[in-house]
Amino acid sequence: MDFLRLDPTDTVVTATRALQAGVPIEGFKTRALIPSGHKIAACDMAVGDVVRKYAQVIGYAATPILAGDHVHTHNVEFRATDAAYEFATNLRPVPAGTTDTFMGYRRENGSVGTRNYIAIVTSVNCSATAARMIAAHFTPDVLSDYPNVDGVVAFVHGTGCGMADSGDGFEALQRVMWGYARHPNHAGVLMVGLGCEMNQIDWLLDAWGLKQGPLFQTMNIQSVAGLRRTVEKGIEKVAAMLPLANECTREPCPASELKVALQCGGSDAWSGITANPALGYATDLLVAQGGTGVLAETPEIYGAEHLLTARAKDQATGERLIDLIRWWEDYTARNKGSMDNNPSPGNKAGGLTTILEKSLGAAAKGGTTPLTGVYKYAEIVRARGFTFMDSPGYDPASVTGQIAGGCNLVCFTTGRGSAFGSKPSPTIKVATNTEMYNRMTEDMDVNAGAMMTDGVTLEEKGREIYELFLRVASGEMSKSEAQGLGDYEFVPWQIGAVM
Repeated sequence: MDFLRLDPTDTVVTATRALQAGVPIEGFKTRALIPSGHKIAACDMAVGDVVRKYAQVIGYAATPILAGDHVHTHNVEFRATDAAYEFATNLRPVPAGTTDTFMGYRRENGSVGTRNYIAIVTSVNCSATAARMIAAHFTPDVLSDYPNVDGVVAFVHGTGCGMADSGDGFEALQRVMWGYARHPNHAGVLMVGLGCEMNQIDWLLDAWGLKQGPLFQTMNIQSVAGLRRTVEKGIEKVAAMLPLANECTREPCPASELKVALQCGGSDAWSGITANPALGYATDLLVAQGGTGVLAETPEIYGAEHLLTARAKDQATGERLIDLIRWWEDYTARNKGSMDNNPSPGNKAGGLTTILEKSLGAAAKGGTTPLTGVYKYAEIVRARGFTFMDSPGYDPASVTGQIAGGCNLVCFTTGRGSAFGSKPSPTIKVATNTEMYNRMTEDMDVNAGAMMTDGVTLEEKGREIYELFLRVASGEMSKSEAQGLGDYEFVPWQIGAVM
């Protein structure tokens, strides 16, 4: 078939392959070259008429459009969302499934990890080099005596000073540091600071009640008396943690202990048709087990938020989501931007025209179950089920917040292709189309494009993704993990003025 109609009320259809002008489509013919994944007008539209896909508004005709025309950025305009929100009107809980298990690391506080790392977490950019030097000492040869330890990882960033000591930016960074310091995928943690920075390690310890011990240590370069001595002392501290971390072993744990970050990046027109709905089905299977899916990227649900408020467990939960939308509208306006600055050039080349269209596809990652909680960036996610976390659409910053919130797995859909990976929580990547999957097979774990090319059903692909959750959580390496990705993808969201 040359095209795909997603809903009878849609005013566009999607080309399933590149089409030349003159190809018959539902009683009319294409009037121009239509790239694969791009939209074709299914009826005539006057200026200002709604352009509809997924049975939802994705934009407005900026010029007269005739049936068969290519519909894209040249003839569609964006307008700010103006939805009438409903709350708790589309609640579809899934029945509990038979208990599935995976082999995880049960920590003393009851949390469960899918990996067993030692983390070196920095408070400020000034201690980044020291942290990397400490981690670099622990080569595979050094770690060969500790087979239960997955590695020593430095989590470094470009902020921590030149910022206010209160407010959104400071609080978000503190939540990230606390989340990584107490992440269940970490057996041990060493925090390294400079000493004079705004983001003081001691403040974090006091605010969050963190106590030092054999597997949780801190140090400042200025107190230790310089970089060289800091590196030497840091190596000693981590070396002392290794035998203790190696004592951790995997044991059967219920799937309810999985908390999966739901991500997409390098999206294309197939994201909302194949990979994202399949991930949504896998999320429903996880929720049926009592597990948790965490959707994020607030700018990338803009225009689809009304679908999520209808799934909110109550009005208060839905209104928290709307408050985030209003904050982002104000944030982009203050910075002289537009919510439609997302999608990216690559997204548009893949057939996505407006943020409204991108968001409607992105929201499908959250499946169909009730929205049980809405969280600040990097806030610990305590509700089970389908939840939402505020974050930018920039993948490394968004995933950093989700991991800080406790996610012990990441599932990342992509249409254009992505080389993203993360630590300490491994990333599973799902390709939206077969052509890209075949081209980047070393990077992609799942081919959701088979739903279009091979007749694989949504249910079959969703279950494949869910079963991969269990295997990767049990220790099977994802492809990004096997390639060593994740050491440079720790990017706390920088909010506010740099001073």
